[in-house]
Amino acid sequence: MTTDIAASMDAYFGAEEEPPADSWDETPGATSAPEPPAPRTWGAQDLTSVLDGTYAPPKPSVGRRDDGVGLFYPGRMNSVASESEAGKTWFALIACLQEINDGNHVLYLDFEDDAGGVVGRLLCLGAHPATILELFHYVRPENSPSDIDLIDLASVLETSPTLAIVDGVTEGMSLFGLELKDNTDIAKFGRVLLRPLQNAGAAVVTLDHVVKSAENRGRYSIGGVHKLNGLNGVMYILENRRPFGIGVTGKSTIRVAKDRPGQIRKNGLSHSSGMHWYADLVVKSESQEYAEAHLYAPRIRDEDEREADEDEKRINGIKRKVLDAIGKARDPLTGKGIEDRVTGKAADIRRAVADLVDSGQVVTAPGPRNATLHSIPSPSPPAAEQPAA
Repeated sequence: MTTDIAASMDAYFGAEEEPPADSWDETPGATSAPEPPAPRTWGAQDLTSVLDGTYAPPKPSVGRRDDGVGLFYPGRMNSVASESEAGKTWFALIACLQEINDGNHVLYLDFEDDAGGVVGRLLCLGAHPATILELFHYVRPENSPSDIDLIDLASVLETSPTLAIVDGVTEGMSLFGLELKDNTDIAKFGRVLLRPLQNAGAAVVTLDHVVKSAENRGRYSIGGVHKLNGLNGVMYILENRRPFGIGVTGKSTIRVAKDRPGQIRKNGLSHSSGMHWYADLVVKSESQEYAEAHLYAPRIRDEDEREADEDEKRINGIKRKVLDAIGKARDPLTGKGIEDRVTGKAADIRRAVADLVDSGQVVTAPGPRNATLHSIPSPSPPAAEQPAA
């Protein structure tokens, strides 16, 4: 009996390296298939195609933007990471819909949601129920896999899916008893679960979370750095611009955090962060039953200008809140008093107050204990009418 999950994966999908000695699951009575011989990968490879110019580099041919440019590399590990509710599931399901509409099979391995939530969104995007039944394979694991579970997964891979979504890496690693911050465990999770999906030819796409602090985030998702370093495809970071929800239009900027084959960044626009702007995800929700989704290509426009526009809109919104707070207060407000009444980053609130003072919309006066008091200036009395000559 095969009791180790890594050995079980090797038994059904082909061994690639010596499995670890620790066991994660035992299923009494289960028997494993004969283990095929390990592939021979230590000999020198034939470099003829690379040298004679016939070698074709990997192309991002799975999923696409609205302009037809691809999203993910087939047969490679790709990733999408963001804060919660920034649209990464919408992003993944747009690619799923495109693939099944093209007649390709898709695997959706879900550790976070349920079939109703995921398939409901597909229907909302316009997927046909018959197409979903035939080509969309939804798997919701609730335990570490036994040999029988792996046979079930192998039967899905026999359909040769072009896309395999793994939704919820944190929850998935926990199900396997692995530590999120341990790079060795991250590598093990990739070897025992993600690599067999990759070896089946699918574009493997993990959906992951980023660290909460935007200042310390950089290009990394939450957990060990091997999540990024171990990818051999593309990794996208989603930055939310407008929240998603029923009856609203949500928007996120899609940036390229890593592009190992180097075929994606050339279709984006550079940015000072080092992460190219690759697309804008826009989901316009008309109702709970219908939403229109797009992956717009970046416009030929300096992104710094675009960000400056968004920055100005944000500060103007805070200015309105500051004026409202000062106007409703019975007495002039200190800077802290304003920050207590206005939501937003303290630096943005201070900047908004300074702009209002500079423009004369707010006046200041000395207060007790060296405080500065802020108030709305009194309207000037109307000028006296001059007597007619």
